[in-house]
Amino acid sequence: MKKITILLVDDHAVLRQGLRALLMTEPDLEIVGEAENGRQAVQLARKLVPDVIVMDIAMPQLNGHEATHQICKEAPLSKVLILSCYGADEYVHKLTEAGAVGYLVKDSAATDLVKAIHEAYKGNAYFSPAIAKRLLDRYRDTFIKGGRPLHQRPAVRLTSRELEVLQLVSEGKGNKQIASDLCISIKTVEKHRQQVMNKLNIHDVAGLTRYAIAQGIIETTPRLV
Repeated sequence: MKKITILLVDDHAVLRQGLRALLMTEPDLEIVGEAENGRQAVQLARKLVPDVIVMDIAMPQLNGHEATHQICKEAPLSKVLILSCYGADEYVHKLTEAGAVGYLVKDSAATDLVKAIHEAYKGNAYFSPAIAKRLLDRYRDTFIKGGRPLHQRPAVRLTSRELEVLQLVSEGKGNKQIASDLCISIKTVEKHRQQVMNKLNIHDVAGLTRYAIAQGIIETTPRLV
């Protein structure tokens, strides 16, 4: 029997260990790798090409949203399944727009996660029951009752690299460290940083940080789970 290969991505080792222990009880599932941030996830996705990637959102260095976007472009055979403590519609829309095939909140039943992995492997979408109901209600409101659109595209569109630089700047890293993390020159970092400021019309680090928090790119405080 062919096993479904899985990459676990979460910045909390305890949670990854718990997920590993849970999924290893399923005879047709195999954990082939773990990553503690989005950048590692992208690298391992390219290297391992797992069938399913179970992805957190809020992580240092590169968040799950941008990691999902990059993986869907660079390792399209891998299906990304979001597992996050954030279940708001805004996050669901952003991650599915980035290419995720499913979205579960971390208080979902273990059986839901196992089912979601099997559905993702088959190429089907899967959402936590509460999220699926909200999506259905919103679609009804939009297309039947003539309500407001599900998702308004943001006026400002940053490139993938600009989003990476924005996250690292907002995490307090200087240009030299960012250049090292992204393997680019300091001059290139400065260029991207200026482009981000110009596009957002925000010209100080504090303002960029507030924007990153508001957009869910970074967290305000460390999470417990």
